[in-house]
Amino acid sequence: MNKTKIEWTDASWNPVTGCLHGCRYCYARKIATRFAGKAAFPNGFKPTFHPERLAQPVKERKPKKIFVCSMADLFGEWVPVYWIDQVIDVVRRCPQHTFQFLTKNPARLGAVDWPENCWVGVTAETQELAESRVDALLRCNARIKFLSAEPIQERIESELLSRLDWLIVGWVSGTKESKRPDYEKIDSILDAARKYGKPVFEKPNTLRPGPKEFPNFEKPLSLLF
Repeated sequence: MNKTKIEWTDASWNPVTGCLHGCRYCYARKIATRFAGKAAFPNGFKPTFHPERLAQPVKERKPKKIFVCSMADLFGEWVPVYWIDQVIDVVRRCPQHTFQFLTKNPARLGAVDWPENCWVGVTAETQELAESRVDALLRCNARIKFLSAEPIQERIESELLSRLDWLIVGWVSGTKESKRPDYEKIDSILDAARKYGKPVFEKPNTLRPGPKEFPNFEKPLSLLF
């Protein structure tokens, strides 16, 4: 596992790397391409399983928030089921940690029997993507469900957000656009958080001191569905 600059987690764990989504703003592709052929990314950004990394969280006894597959989409259509199963098996063996997952393909989330120490989210940059992906996310049995709207590209306003436990919003990093945050779009997520009484984490790349809130993970099991 590695320390990370991602503000809402403590560490990243990448037993799988690489992705085929082809997203325009993908930070992971830039990093993997830069270090292609090195130990961390022997196949560049081609989806790759690293079984030698599976035991990393087990060795960490101090509780941490761990972002799983920050350099991949573990639930991409190209990911074999047995890769996912081995990752989830490690999660079950590490109840001391909180494991955070993000995907752009939530259709596969319902096939997982999620351990209670998991926060499961979807990434969506637009209203249409938020509607479809959050709807699919809500069908899984994860205890904490959240949306990451980064880099947000338009206002996102949906009643489905009222059924989530956490909202994250961020702007673009590392481009000319990053110097000109569109606060009207960003504020749509903050407005939803206030309207529905949800915790919200505004990332520093919005270039202003926004809220840095986290979900209530003590939610009773009776409120899961």
